[in-house]
Amino acid sequence: MKIEKNKVVSMHYTLRDQQGTVVDQSQDDGPLSFIQGIGNIIPGLERQMEGKTTGDKFKATITPDDGYGEVRKELIGMVPRNQFENANELEVGMVFEVSNEQGHQLARIIELTADSVKLDANHPMAGQTLFFEIEIINVREAHPTELAHGHVHQGGGHHH
Repeated sequence: MKIEKNKVVSMHYTLRDQQGTVVDQSQDDGPLSFIQGIGNIIPGLERQMEGKTTGDKFKATITPDDGYGEVRKELIGMVPRNQFENANELEVGMVFEVSNEQGHQLARIIELTADSVKLDANHPMAGQTLFFEIEIINVREAHPTELAHGHVHQGGGHHH
């Protein structure tokens, strides 16, 4: 069965950054399953999936435009350190949920000074070219409830 819109795809993947460092991989948690063609995964990878089938192995290079976007400077800002409950326990890399005009977003600390905290609400992989190694494990029809809900349900397909 070929991968096309509304098919459920299960895949193993390894994601590396520009330096070749493994950033994420599915081998630890089992295959990633998603519904093709409805925005469950980044656009560039979704396009690369089209027409592939079970057993296919391929590499995909995804530019920021087709991945997590470019770094947006307006999503980086300074916040007074005293606005945090545990101000003395803050560390670079910590992630917080912040509220702003766009609603709730996750922001991570990218810099700390004595008085302020620099937060970045960009996706951690924004502005980066992504290097994927993919193996398609399974392709199946999506169940109507999966399509209605917009995501894959456990038990809706093949298990190892």
